[in-house]
Amino acid sequence: MKTTHTTIWITGASSGIGRALALHYALSGARLVLSSRNREALREVEEQCKPHATDVLVLPLDLEDNSDYSDAVQKVVAAFGTIDFLILNGGISQRSKVIETPAAVERQLMEINYFGTVALAKAVLPEMIRQQRGHLVVVSSIVGKFGWPLRSSYSAAKHALHGYFETLRAEHYHDNIFVTMILPGRVNTNISFHSLKADGSSHGKMDAGQAGGISAEACARQIAKAINKKKKEKLIGGTEIVMARIRRWLPALYYTLVNKKIQQT
Repeated sequence: MKTTHTTIWITGASSGIGRALALHYALSGARLVLSSRNREALREVEEQCKPHATDVLVLPLDLEDNSDYSDAVQKVVAAFGTIDFLILNGGISQRSKVIETPAAVERQLMEINYFGTVALAKAVLPEMIRQQRGHLVVVSSIVGKFGWPLRSSYSAAKHALHGYFETLRAEHYHDNIFVTMILPGRVNTNISFHSLKADGSSHGKMDAGQAGGISAEACARQIAKAINKKKKEKLIGGTEIVMARIRRWLPALYYTLVNKKIQQT
């Protein structure tokens, strides 16, 4: 898809899937807005994108500090005039059991993964209504379809995103605003390193499953294809994504597999 003079705003753009998406769309000549908490890492991605992108705006933001993103939206509109695509990719995962996880950590996971994502989408929505066009891309997770051990609040936040954005899609269909839900399985990124443990500290290591996942670049290419086709939902990953189908069509088998998994943790 040629995206010259198309504005694409990506959260979580400093690493992993977000970085891979930024580099992918830079090659097609897009105008990019790069957001995450890590300003230094964003600058590195900016330098990689600049030779190919029409323009790049680095706009640091923190999804946990989500009271008002209106100033950020106005900066993008002032710079580029439109917001054509908002790719809501920023987030943080979890590695802790329900019984061990205090409410403060659960709230932090919900603030970043759900409330921050929703707040930014709501800030951008009036601009897309004004334009009478726009595309919201929400990077959920395969565990947005089912619960999984050590992911309780992360999974809950991803479930909540589906309910919220499916409603938004229906309410703004006549405003030509599209919503694509992306459900990655295992992708080889640093997400497990930064995942929150029960005490709020970082997990600090690469999970074996994560290490064996598809590359962030392969994931970004599949996301771009789903966006281009205006898919409502897209599962992306390796053999693990069959779990979503097992949960839907063979629930008894799903529960057997989950029970085996929890015995191993």
